[in-house]
Amino acid sequence: MGQTLFGLLGWPVGHSVSPAMMNAAFAALDIDAVYVAFGVRPERIAAAVAGLAALGARGCNVTIPHKRAVFELVHERTPEAVLAQAVNTVRFDEAGERWIGHNTDVSGWWRSIADLAAGAAGPFAVLGAGGAARAVLAALALERPGTKVALIARDLGKASQLQRAVTGVDVELVAWDDRHAAIAAAQVVVNTTPIGMWPHADASPVADPACFRPGQIVQDIVYRPLTTRFMAQASARGAVVRDGLGMLIHQGAAAFSFWLGREAPVAVMAEAARAALGEGAEPSR
Repeated sequence: MGQTLFGLLGWPVGHSVSPAMMNAAFAALDIDAVYVAFGVRPERIAAAVAGLAALGARGCNVTIPHKRAVFELVHERTPEAVLAQAVNTVRFDEAGERWIGHNTDVSGWWRSIADLAAGAAGPFAVLGAGGAARAVLAALALERPGTKVALIARDLGKASQLQRAVTGVDVELVAWDDRHAAIAAAQVVVNTTPIGMWPHADASPVADPACFRPGQIVQDIVYRPLTTRFMAQASARGAVVRDGLGMLIHQGAAAFSFWLGREAPVAVMAEAARAALGEGAEPSR
């Protein structure tokens, strides 16, 4: 048998650290496989997935903007994919004729923050109403059913759709202009918007950092830069902060296990991801 192919499909994908992370995992376990990022325009995603399957690939990851489209393309969906209504990981059968869609963003996010958030008594505040916010709500529905969540969004129509789609959590819709009061009332705050992501690292979804307080748990799922302005604002007010790289690492580790049926070398993947970002700090959870 030749080298096994795995892919990443997105548009764009030039910024991704996933190839470095996944190829390091294969090397660490002496697996003859390669992980390649492919830039795929939205109108070509169906052909791209079919092409990978036809080439004998074992599986692929799917990133922005294709997660919803691939959810519709696969032949079978895991419960996590159904709950999130999105697919970020696909496993092909040996013939490439049956595609199983999974969502590892759900478990990946929870594993990135569970050590801090599992015992948090107060409510959550989630900024954003896109795919990442959906994964966060889905994880809370699975891991902390009944959790009160303030869902803060510019588009309340979109947020309302998300509120109806993910059952198992108690979601309150909050207008963007009222975000600071909702953040102040929350014990755990998660930014799922791209505000503050490179190259706009001076931006933050928070205009008044007085909404943060000591003892709060604050996470930004952005990982470029690793310490965002949002995180710096929260840290300066005494909050415990967590970066977004842990979510990337843990969703990648879950994809690895879904494809290969074996435990992923998480520490190796974390080291490779941080090296790709030019960071030398200890791996995030």
